[in-house]
Amino acid sequence: MFASESTFPQVASALTELYYSFMYKNGHYDDGEPAVFAFLRAARVLEDRLEEAMGRVGLSGARYGVLDQLARARDPLALGELAERLSCVRSNITQLVDRLEADGLVRRVSDPDDRRSIRAELTEAGLERTSQGAEQLRALGARFESVVPRAECERLLRATGGL
Repeated sequence: MFASESTFPQVASALTELYYSFMYKNGHYDDGEPAVFAFLRAARVLEDRLEEAMGRVGLSGARYGVLDQLARARDPLALGELAERLSCVRSNITQLVDRLEADGLVRRVSDPDDRRSIRAELTEAGLERTSQGAEQLRALGARFESVVPRAECERLLRATGGL
C-alpha cells in the first residue's frame, strides 16, 4: 500500500532540501546520509505517487508509458521500436503488450512491409485510457509544482545533469 497523499508536500520539501544540501553541504544530507541515497528515497516516493495515480485509472506507470508512446506515434509501432523508445528490453514490451491486449487497450497488427514483424496500435479503449492516464499525470505534476516551483525543479535537473 502506498503512503497517503498527505506525504506529498513532505517529499517536495525534501527534494528542495536535498538540492540545497547537495549544493552547499558537501554532498551530504543534514542527517549525515549521502545525498544520493536521499535522492533515491525521494524518487521512490514520487514513483509510488505515479503508480498510485495511474492505478486510479487501471494502469501502471509502465503500461501508461506504452500507451503514451503508441498515442504519440499515431501509427502502429514495431515492438522493438517501442522497447527502444522506452529504454527497456523487448521481452518486457512483449509482456506489457500481452497484458494491454488482454485488457482490450492495444491490438497487434501485421507490418505491411515485413510479414515477420508485428506492430502494436491503440484501440479506441486504449486511446481513452491514455487520455485518463495523461490527466492523472497532469494532476500529479500540478501538485508537485505547487510545492516545488519549476525553477527549483530545473535547478535539481541541472545539479544532477553533471553526474
